[in-house]
Amino acid sequence: MGAMPALPSLPTLPSLAAREHPELLAAPVAAALAGWEHADQVAVVEIDPALADTAAMSEAYEVPLAWSVNCVVVAGRRDGAERVAACLVRADTRADVNSRVKRLLDVRKASFLAMDRAVAESGMEHGGITPVGLPAGWRVLADSRVLDCEVAVIGTGLRRSKLLVPGSLLARLPGTEVVEDLAVPSGGDPA
Repeated sequence: MGAMPALPSLPTLPSLAAREHPELLAAPVAAALAGWEHADQVAVVEIDPALADTAAMSEAYEVPLAWSVNCVVVAGRRDGAERVAACLVRADTRADVNSRVKRLLDVRKASFLAMDRAVAESGMEHGGITPVGLPAGWRVLADSRVLDCEVAVIGTGLRRSKLLVPGSLLARLPGTEVVEDLAVPSGGDPA
């Protein structure tokens, strides 16, 4: 049997094996990791919950914005049916909701899901929503650039911790669809 892969890490925070620390994970995240074949390559780090927002966390813990992967939940309606997607984009970009995401969902208008609904339906805290353990009916769309992250820093479902995942493994999360140009540069419009 081969050696266990090294856990992803950051220079400023100690990495712990995520499956061995369910107290640092929201219940749906812990349940999803328990059954995921690649979970032995996922680390968790504890952070100050006051620094959970991407910009504050990146500065405080010296995490490059290109390694922070945000999970934004978007919804739209078509023929009376709501379509929801969690979009994974690097923090140095933003989801192209009004064009690319709208077309992928095949809706006339897409907008961010109300935070209270996102929190209630995901079982995760505001500022901690992650693609791991989302409701089965939600699509997971990953911008192809997130796969290039050496260490992707994503939520745990809680504000007091973050998951560290090799970016390439984000494509292997159950139900994930990798999409070219799902995101545009922060502050910019699609070219």
